[in-house]
Amino acid sequence: METEIVVALITLAGSALGTFAGIVTSARLMTYRIEQLEKKVDKHNTVIERTFKLEEAQAVMQEQIKVANHRIEDLEREE
Repeated sequence: METEIVVALITLAGSALGTFAGIVTSARLMTYRIEQLEKKVDKHNTVIERTFKLEEAQAVMQEQIKVANHRIEDLEREE
């Protein structure tokens, strides 16, 4: 009877060790994938910020063009 108990304990230890190794490997993989996603999100956010700044600059330029056109019209009227 003792042999069966020893075999059962060895099997239990092997199963526990295999399960633990699988959990650790899975956790490492998930951590790596999350880090990669964070990098992609950061890259995306910088693109959004730059786009917003470009849109602001474009709006300012459009306003400057409108002002310049009004000045030109005023000068043409004076002549």
